[in-house]
Amino acid sequence: MLIRFFLIWLLSAVAFAITSWILPGMEVSGGFFGYLWVSLLFGLVNGIIGTILRVFTLPLIFLTLGLFSLVVTALMLQLTDSLSSHLTIDEFWWTAIWAAVILACVNVVLDAVVRMIMPPPANDLR
Repeated sequence: MLIRFFLIWLLSAVAFAITSWILPGMEVSGGFFGYLWVSLLFGLVNGIIGTILRVFTLPLIFLTLGLFSLVVTALMLQLTDSLSSHLTIDEFWWTAIWAAVILACVNVVLDAVVRMIMPPPANDLR
């Protein structure tokens, strides 16, 4: 289980690397450890504050068929930018929104690769 956590963390750092490579307005400084730090901080911010924000905006998320969730993720990216000196996002609307879209797509692909390599443990209640 701990190996899976570190693998997901590493792949999240790879997702940030790919996103910053594709998107010209987003930069991660600090090399490999900068990507690890930004992915850890984003995971914490998105997991705690993002979850609370998604609960409060649930009616709006339903109304937009989930598209408002991208705005919440973009807000979490902006918050991560303000908390860390390693992440730089030049403007909210275009860069942060596109970063949220690209991160989501890259994470889906990387998650599929991880599931092929290391399937999730079975919930066997014997």
